[in-house]
Amino acid sequence: MQFVVPKVPTLAVFAVAWMCLAPAQAGQTPPAAPASETTPAKTAGTPGAAPAGAAQSGTAAATPAADAKGTQSFRTGVAEVIVPVTVTDDKGKFVTNLDERDFELYDNGRRQKITYFSRERNQPVVIGYLVDLSNTNRLQWDKLRDAIQDLILATLSPDGKLDPRFSGYLIGYSTEAELMVNTTTDPEKLLERVRKLKPGGGSALYDAIYDACTSRTLVKGEPIEPRRVIVIIGDGHDTASKKTLEEVLEIAQRNLVTIYGVSTTAFGFFSEGDARLEQLAHATGGRVVHPLEGVYKNVDGYLSKPQDAGNFALTVGTGGYASAIMNGIVDAIGSTAGEIQLQYILRYVPDQTDVAKTFRKIEVKVSLPNVKVRAREGYFPQQVR
Repeated sequence: MQFVVPKVPTLAVFAVAWMCLAPAQAGQTPPAAPASETTPAKTAGTPGAAPAGAAQSGTAAATPAADAKGTQSFRTGVAEVIVPVTVTDDKGKFVTNLDERDFELYDNGRRQKITYFSRERNQPVVIGYLVDLSNTNRLQWDKLRDAIQDLILATLSPDGKLDPRFSGYLIGYSTEAELMVNTTTDPEKLLERVRKLKPGGGSALYDAIYDACTSRTLVKGEPIEPRRVIVIIGDGHDTASKKTLEEVLEIAQRNLVTIYGVSTTAFGFFSEGDARLEQLAHATGGRVVHPLEGVYKNVDGYLSKPQDAGNFALTVGTGGYASAIMNGIVDAIGSTAGEIQLQYILRYVPDQTDVAKTFRKIEVKVSLPNVKVRAREGYFPQQVR
């Protein structure tokens, strides 16, 4: 993550600027972390506090201070780490009744004391909707556009009304990535822009992820409360980015972003991008759903009745085909929204607070058989400068 660092011509000017900054910084107190599950969650602040390029990472107790130019910068020290955790049973259903004593949390192999635990639904979250507008999505675009709108409503207005705990932003990417709607608590601003989207061009997915981490407006309290989530609606391929997969994966981990994917790869087709989506999701504690993966299995005629055009010929206009696609998309949207809302939230302060720029591995264990635990792979204890 990049900091806002003022450039100064001389050492003298730097000294003056530092003396101006020191009183402001000294007067600020980092918020105390809630100590138990029964501690009520704080309400997320109003979007507009600072650009994401000046954001604190998830391991930093960062406090904004005005610099010599009047912009905001952040000073940091290693503090709390937030770990969203999803637990499912052997059938893939969410396990939602666990207590703090059921979890063990390790940092680089060392067991840590959990300083905050919650299993409350609908905790504050900032969600970035990254929409693939490349040519590959033209075929199913009308259905995908409807699905994106459903996802926005399900995640920003889960109870059917505005809620200041939830905010989101929209980035569309084709040949270039563009922040189309900045961070807002009003889903209608996002929906209005989505209705106008049209696909066409290449795919700059990695640049879109980078922009999500650097170019939007922050909500006060990120990434602890609210936490950060990105949902990619696309097939994962990239043909136009300036950034690399390795670069954006690191910046996402530095910012404790959880990445989800709603794959738009059609059934029967192979996409190298799906492997990239899986890598991004696995490393950050998210997952990828494939709404179009099995949509033809119950459509009469597919691979069951020979046709002159071959067994792969489909009558796309049939009601069964359209229904299967929509059912797959609806299930995927519901599953993704549900996971975001049903995660356990763990926090801890590492017992070894070195400031090395090395990656630190996180492991979460649950003392139950036949369950699957999903959490981020790790974090960087110091931000990008």
